[in-house]
Amino acid sequence: MISAEVAVYPLKTKNASNIINKSINMLNGSNVEYSVNSINTVITGLKEDVFQNLQKMFNEAEEKGGEINMVVTISNSN
Repeated sequence: MISAEVAVYPLKTKNASNIINKSINMLNGSNVEYSVNSINTVITGLKEDVFQNLQKMFNEAEEKGGEINMVVTISNSN
């Protein structure tokens, strides 16, 4: 099991909140647990599932918003 703190920052858009929410919604129905905080989202699960869902989040944000910064901190500690 690993955990990742992720924050998505859409650039050059007036719809940042919408893009962020669509990115987070990619986690619905996935094999990871997640909680949304005021500045990031924490994802917990098997390493492969966490990395796969981070990629889905990035791809969704990029598709909806163009230029994206994504900041991720990953930990395998409890």
